[in-house]
Amino acid sequence: MKKLFIIAASVALASASANAADMAARPYTKAPPPAIAAVYDWSGFYVGANAGYATSRNCWNFESFAGAPFTAGQGCHDADGAVAGGQIGYRWQSAAFVFGLEAQGNWADLQGSSVSTPAFVFAPGDLTINSKLQAFGLFTGQVGYAWNNVLLYAKGGAAVVDNRFYHTFTATNALINSSDNTTWGATVGAGLEVGFAPNWSVGVEYNHLFMERETFSFAAAPLGVATANSIRQDVDMVTARINYRFGGPAIGRY
Repeated sequence: MKKLFIIAASVALASASANAADMAARPYTKAPPPAIAAVYDWSGFYVGANAGYATSRNCWNFESFAGAPFTAGQGCHDADGAVAGGQIGYRWQSAAFVFGLEAQGNWADLQGSSVSTPAFVFAPGDLTINSKLQAFGLFTGQVGYAWNNVLLYAKGGAAVVDNRFYHTFTATNALINSSDNTTWGATVGAGLEVGFAPNWSVGVEYNHLFMERETFSFAAAPLGVATANSIRQDVDMVTARINYRFGGPAIGRY
């Protein structure tokens, strides 16, 4: 009996080995490729639009009146209002650092006024000084740091503004004289921009404009009183921006 059991077990093992040998070899499965992370690339030309709010500080001095030297402070006032315009630029990226050049032009409607002190025409308080910033342009370089599709940058360069300054009688608002002029200065600023879709980004930006004190001639019309006034102007501006970049939306990185 014991011999029969050993023989049966041997036959079973031999049969199992034969069946295993007859089974098909396990097919080869190729390993999946490594994952590729999409990395936003800020390089390329871009165009965009912006809109926001700005305020300017305007400080006036008399330098001459009716051709005769006349030095007197006239006081300061703020002019504020809306701005809107566009920008065009180019950026290039090296590792996480982003560098760029940009030109920006904006329409503006910043208006403000104050009663001139201590200068006056006939009696104290009868003269009002008025400032209106009508347009400006910025020509800047940029340097920034990118966290994939988020870019934080600083900027600086030249600024040019178009102003209309004028005197009026306080009681009647009648025009005494005026000066339309273009002034150059400097600007510094900073911004935060986020890429939200292929080639599109939105952001917010702050700029400060420094316009050095400059002397302007005011036309004599309509009342025959010509003056020269020196004015110093500073502008603070916050805008929302949207840009379209010409170039690939992202690059693959293992």
